[in-house]
Amino acid sequence: MTIDQYRLEEEPTYHPSGDEVVFYESAYAARLPVMLKGPTGCGKTRFVEHMAWRLGKPLITVSCHEDMTASDLVGRFLLGPEGTHWQDGPLTMAVRHGAICYLDEVVEARQDTTVVIHSLTDDRRILPLEKKGELVHAHPDFQLVISYNPGYQSVLKDLKESTKQRFSAVDFTYPMASVEASIVASEADIAADIADKLVKIAEKSRHLRGQGLEEGASTRMLIHAGRLIKTGMTLTDACKHAIIVPITDDPDMRGALDAVVDACA
Repeated sequence: MTIDQYRLEEEPTYHPSGDEVVFYESAYAARLPVMLKGPTGCGKTRFVEHMAWRLGKPLITVSCHEDMTASDLVGRFLLGPEGTHWQDGPLTMAVRHGAICYLDEVVEARQDTTVVIHSLTDDRRILPLEKKGELVHAHPDFQLVISYNPGYQSVLKDLKESTKQRFSAVDFTYPMASVEASIVASEADIAADIADKLVKIAEKSRHLRGQGLEEGASTRMLIHAGRLIKTGMTLTDACKHAIIVPITDDPDMRGALDAVVDACA
């Protein structure tokens, strides 16, 4: 597998809602590691994809999870027909070849796993491969990007201060209503008035955060609902299956969200 396989051939559509594009271009020019903070489904991953395409750099994305080990990131020895050989992990591949490495929802990984990024996020820009006895110096084009949802912070799932302070950061939130409606209409290929209704439903659901909902409806959920509507499903049924059922099991909360949909439909 070559690094060129990680290059994006088509531009991922992204609608800026602030100065995030200018910030990222400056951070990349200085080769600063970047942290994206914001709720689920608000466009963090799409933003990284857009910036990688915009900068013409390969993008290697890692979806972090609690069973991920340091070896999953940096690589391991494997046994093949010709004997034992080393295989780089996604982080090492990005470091060697000058890709952007994106660790999505990094707090899901164990802290003893993510500590391997520390030497890459300061002036050393090195990655020690202890099992191989190799010290990999980062390619000049390498950059590390991480993301997480601050709404899910806890004592057990949060970044260490020693990790946070190594990154420059930008806050993400859901776009303003007119921009979000434009995104939903474009991504789901639905009429603007339908997209407007979906955004109104989402805004009302977000007001219920902390009152029975951990999160309101994300932009991603609205796009899913829009795509169901595009197939011929009613707005009410689309919202039920793409928004209400996924985000809550509580009968009272489902009833409240049903009322929200009925009021906006």
